[in-house]
Amino acid sequence: MAAFLALSPAQAAKEVFAHMIVGNLPAFTLADWQDDIRLAQASKIDAFVLNIAAKDPSTNASLDLAFEAAAALNFHLFFSFDYLAQGPWPKEAVIALLQKFAPSPAYFKHDGTRPFVSTFEGPGNAADWVDIKAATDAFFVPDWTSVPAQDAVGLAGGVVDGLFSFDAWPDGATNLTTEGDRAFQAALAGKAYMMPVSPWFFTNLPGFAGKNWIWRGDGLWETRWRQVAEVQPEFVQILTWNDYGESHYVGPVREKELELFKAANAPLNYVRGVSHDGWRKFLPFEIEVYKTGKVPEKVEEGIMAYYRPAPALACPSGGTSGNDEGHGQVEVPPEQLVEDSVFYAALLNSDQGVTVTVSIGGKEQTGGFSGTPAAGAGTPGVYTGSVPFGGNLGDVVVTVSRDGQTIAKSEGGKGISTQCENNVQNWNAVAV
Repeated sequence: MAAFLALSPAQAAKEVFAHMIVGNLPAFTLADWQDDIRLAQASKIDAFVLNIAAKDPSTNASLDLAFEAAAALNFHLFFSFDYLAQGPWPKEAVIALLQKFAPSPAYFKHDGTRPFVSTFEGPGNAADWVDIKAATDAFFVPDWTSVPAQDAVGLAGGVVDGLFSFDAWPDGATNLTTEGDRAFQAALAGKAYMMPVSPWFFTNLPGFAGKNWIWRGDGLWETRWRQVAEVQPEFVQILTWNDYGESHYVGPVREKELELFKAANAPLNYVRGVSHDGWRKFLPFEIEVYKTGKVPEKVEEGIMAYYRPAPALACPSGGTSGNDEGHGQVEVPPEQLVEDSVFYAALLNSDQGVTVTVSIGGKEQTGGFSGTPAAGAGTPGVYTGSVPFGGNLGDVVVTVSRDGQTIAKSEGGKGISTQCENNVQNWNAVAV
């Protein structure tokens, strides 16, 4: 029997989006857009959320290519107007872009009719959206997380159709809970809630207002998808597809997308050679559970793993703090927020007879499962666990077996090393 989750009757149709920073893509070709769209489709993502800054000269050319590619591949896109990166958007410019692109079959429409629109911040311009909505019939779900949800929902006479939370990462060494999500839902009182899900956060970009901190990511991805199934929001937004500067990308890494590390005077390129492809592996399963409210009776079994490529104290910290004072948090040494461990997640029909072996540089450890599916051990779903580095260095291979027969392996990622690029710690994680 399939395991069912509680569903609100009003939530029959749900969507999963991935946030894409268009400003990272001025060198993207039509073929690049097509490749990324195909990867998103394979992961069962419904649309890219196109984050666009007000004064980026590359935006128009990028949007033309993006919509051409999406229309040809039957994929969807919608805008997130960034009000922080280069200042607020003029109201007329927002209207003009929506009037140009919303008629495209590739533009995502809420209920098939109203163009879906979001923002990155911008509550100070809330009144603009009264006229923007009147001119475009937009379905408006902004990120105004800098304002308490109970206040944001009432701005400009209640102009929003819903709200998106950008609070996707925990404060300190404690795991993220659903308390913030529930507060948004309560404040919205029936309006749509878009819930954030992210796998990691590390940034060291001195040229971008001194951004240099890490938030705890250990176990975060798996925890949030479990919480999505519990909270059952109207929409989910993955943070992000390609924000390399903050290390929470789940899309592929191309050298042509990494110019920001030079522009921001980064002490090292902490993304080059650091794949996050593993975090997409079980997205089709997680999205199906979210959308249907049930776990399939049989799953395609597999394994993924993630880990930081150096022990926390192997290299100088690079001035990185754990937490960020600018977000009202108490800063601590970053090593207090992360574990020197290899984390793994296995999608299994059952954990009966299953063993996990983690090899670091050829030295093996046997791991167990500390996390089981919501329905408990012995049922289909994602099982999670970890083993410590244990002082071992080298390539990482994680193998899941049942009764001595190999089910799957996770391997091929950057190995664990104490060699420090530019004498700076890389707090990013490898996910394979």
